[in-house]
Amino acid sequence: MEDSSYNLFNRIPKDKRERLLHASIEEFAEHGFHQASINRLVNRLGIAKGSIFRYFGSKERLFAFVFDYAIELVKARLRGIRDITKEMPFFQRLKSILWVGINFVEQHPSIYRLYLKMIFQENFPLRDELLRKVHLMSAEYLTSLVRDSISKGEIRNDLDVDFVVFFLNSMLDRFLQAYTVAFWDAGTGIYKAPQEELLRKVDHFVSVIEKGLAIHE
Repeated sequence: MEDSSYNLFNRIPKDKRERLLHASIEEFAEHGFHQASINRLVNRLGIAKGSIFRYFGSKERLFAFVFDYAIELVKARLRGIRDITKEMPFFQRLKSILWVGINFVEQHPSIYRLYLKMIFQENFPLRDELLRKVHLMSAEYLTSLVRDSISKGEIRNDLDVDFVVFFLNSMLDRFLQAYTVAFWDAGTGIYKAPQEELLRKVDHFVSVIEKGLAIHE
């Protein structure tokens, strides 16, 4: 998003940009897109309503910008853990990735709430396009890890890589949903589990995946 209105937004001081982005995330996460109010947002921030439209042009474009900002935060976390764990065995890396996801939803609950709203509750503008970005980003990330693991002899080479990635994406996503939403827990005890218990849940979860994907002598 490189047009002149976004460039104008990017020229304001960093602390003001972050305040606006965080307040926008809260507004959309709490009220959804259609019920989100620019009036309520500017009142919270203490800025002129015209500023929002000068920077973004419309509520829809503000939402798209906010969503891209959230994706970049996720990407940064994933790149970091990928680099830190590059010498680890694949299934240990998978545990680390899952812990990064857990820590992210704890530190950025509004971003994750917004993501869940888009999936399950509301037909947001650009919904398909934006969710496709999330899933493609995740798939590309996992594909590189899976291919590397196959080349090292950690994962069976008779499995279709695309389906392995689809499976891992689905499983990791559902674990985070079960951790944050009670009725998706389905009796596993994952929902808001204390740290020590959650550690056991993550270990067991990844061990189940490992039994299906790993090469067994």
